[in-house]
Amino acid sequence: MANTVHIRQVAVLGAGVMGAQIAAHLANAGIKTVLFDLPAKEGDANGIATKAIANLKKMKPSPLASAMRADHIEPANYGSDLEKLKDCDLIIEAIAERLDWKLDLYAKIAPFVAPHAILASNTSGLSINSLAGGVPEQLRSRFCGIHFFNPPRYMYLVELIADSQTDPAMMDALESFLATRMGKGVVRAKDTPNFVANRIGVFSMLATIYHAERLGIRFDVVDDLTGPRLGRPKSATFRTADVVGLDTFAHVVKTMTEQLASDPWHKYFTVPAWMQKLIENGALGQKTKAGVFKKVGRDVLMLDPATGEYIAGGQKGSDEVKALLKITDPAARFKALRESAHPEAQFLWACMRDVWHYISYHLDTIADNARDVDFAIRWGFGWNQGPFEQWQAAGWKDIAAAIAADSAAGQAMSDVALPAWVASRDAVHTPEGSFSAAENALKQRSNLPVYKRQLYPPTVVGDAAPVYGETIFENDGVRLWVQPGEDVAVLSFKTKAHCIGPDVLAGVNQAVTIAEERYAGLVVWHPEAPFSVGADLMSMGPAFMTGDFASIENMVAEFQKASMRIKYAAVPVVGAAQGYAFGGGCEFLMHCSRVVACLETYIGLVEVGVGLLPAGGGCKEFALRASQEAKGDIVAALKDYYLSVAMAKVGTSAEEGQQIGYLRSSDIIVFNPNELLYVAKAQVRAMSESGYKAPVKPKSFAVAGRAGAATIKGQLINMLEGGFISKHDYLIAGHIAEIMTGGDVDAGTLVDEEWILKLERERFMKLLKTGKTQERIMYMLENNKPLRN
Repeated sequence: MANTVHIRQVAVLGAGVMGAQIAAHLANAGIKTVLFDLPAKEGDANGIATKAIANLKKMKPSPLASAMRADHIEPANYGSDLEKLKDCDLIIEAIAERLDWKLDLYAKIAPFVAPHAILASNTSGLSINSLAGGVPEQLRSRFCGIHFFNPPRYMYLVELIADSQTDPAMMDALESFLATRMGKGVVRAKDTPNFVANRIGVFSMLATIYHAERLGIRFDVVDDLTGPRLGRPKSATFRTADVVGLDTFAHVVKTMTEQLASDPWHKYFTVPAWMQKLIENGALGQKTKAGVFKKVGRDVLMLDPATGEYIAGGQKGSDEVKALLKITDPAARFKALRESAHPEAQFLWACMRDVWHYISYHLDTIADNARDVDFAIRWGFGWNQGPFEQWQAAGWKDIAAAIAADSAAGQAMSDVALPAWVASRDAVHTPEGSFSAAENALKQRSNLPVYKRQLYPPTVVGDAAPVYGETIFENDGVRLWVQPGEDVAVLSFKTKAHCIGPDVLAGVNQAVTIAEERYAGLVVWHPEAPFSVGADLMSMGPAFMTGDFASIENMVAEFQKASMRIKYAAVPVVGAAQGYAFGGGCEFLMHCSRVVACLETYIGLVEVGVGLLPAGGGCKEFALRASQEAKGDIVAALKDYYLSVAMAKVGTSAEEGQQIGYLRSSDIIVFNPNELLYVAKAQVRAMSESGYKAPVKPKSFAVAGRAGAATIKGQLINMLEGGFISKHDYLIAGHIAEIMTGGDVDAGTLVDEEWILKLERERFMKLLKTGKTQERIMYMLENNKPLRN
């Protein structure tokens, strides 16, 4: 089997929470999906699957890229619909974690599986070889494990696990499909209980629970210390257990208890009594609104394990230990934690030490190499660095000696010796590859052709630093660069969160000029999200504080010039977006020849939140598009665009951004953020090679005029009187209505783009001089969240 696979239709067996969400993400990718479950006992035989599909639309965060994707999922049942399996190229089993149930289902579906189709189990920890032993012989070579992480749309990790008889070429093909079409980071796991991420991630949580109890650290303090301060998600430890579900966490632990009896740390594979009691009482975490934490009104309460009662939470770690965590040098940081007598410092050192001990001992049996371990934990548990990366950054030899000393002194969770390979190495990650304990060799990353699409793939500590081409032009805000021998220039912003200030504006203009003179086109791309959070309000600060409004108005004019420069460049300018694309970032994208957006691009004109309005050409673009799309009724064409701006509506996926109109139907959505630059360059070349012509600047277009503005404002009055918007919101929305309808002119009046841009500048400055807007701006700068006043 070649390492490409044509998967056009997929069946998902099991319409539970996980199965339904896998089906949703397949539908997001435009793949026809059939979702199976048991026949309903009453009514429609497909009732169980149909209800699961309907529930997808209600879930937050949404597993669907847009609500319409639910229509791409066909409900089915095992009683009357098994014939549908014959048309499927991939069948993913996602039923309950019962070996006997899974094997019964495989036997039932086997006669209906197409000769070329892949059968995969989404088991989170059962042995793939045990499952394969019950698979009919004709399916053995096409059977494997495919473990999505929850929620499947948002979690980058998928673990692929082969059976002893799985066709290697099929696995390559499936990995390629998952990487590009589904947008996933794939780790090949060995067939051991809970595979890689859950095996290590759950051990880390168990170690944290054990040491917190041993040292008397409160749950809220644990979460304060083991979240972002330690380079991990905000949900940290106990909140993560609540989000995952205490019952789900306990199930993974149970797998370790039952299947890892010889593990030197086996005695720790147990759920604490207080958690077991919560589970028995139905307090399973977020899904039941109570678990380790419980929200009552605005207060977050925390379980007191000693009494079983909820008490006030929100306590933070000590200032002394938080100061240690701020030490930038990893070696100095962990040395300080180890040497400190503070219980919280000892707690953090012990948690990391025992994870490092565990991963080194088990590396040869659970993963092909250290890189796969680190990627699995980064992508599956959200750590900024994987555990091997942290160890290496902190000093490989010193940490190894500290682990050995603590273990010998009986201070570690296990006294088992570190494996011999640890002492023989100075690092596990090098530019030549990452260490494989099983093969005692350095392993390079996968050379599958699909990864050639990742021009700058994810790296680990110790890799050679990525080289982002040769610099063509650079200032304090941007860098324009190109790979040697290539004909597409790349512009990357250097500012915090890629915000747009004077240096970026100047850089955009210069980059377009250089691209027109020397290259086939220009891509605006940054190695990391976000695309841009919009205008740099801080850069306006001095002028704002001194009342120098003329310089601010000049900056707004420069912003508009940059947007228009992008739009009317003689060569294609392609925006490559991921993460937030807010305000001015959204306006830049609206002016690009084309946008290549990652599915997880959250785009919107959100200026209302700081008491302002879009003045980088966003209002103008929507006014122009409405005029061009109108069929005799400009207001009708404009209405939805207007509401999106006035309500600061944000597309929660690139597809929603398309439906709102921030992105056009011709813009491209890719699923893997690491492929953005590759696809964006390809779009530039395609447009260039087909004879790209800059858009013709419209001499004039019709606007809805004061009558159209009055119609729109009528709706605003109802919202104001209903208490849905404030008086200042009403003022801002009124200005936006007047801009997008062309100002104080008759309906049908012909204007040009500069007319609308002038209105944007004037109304922007008018709002900027109001007290309420100034309050919103200051509040955003101080608190990083909007004020509604």
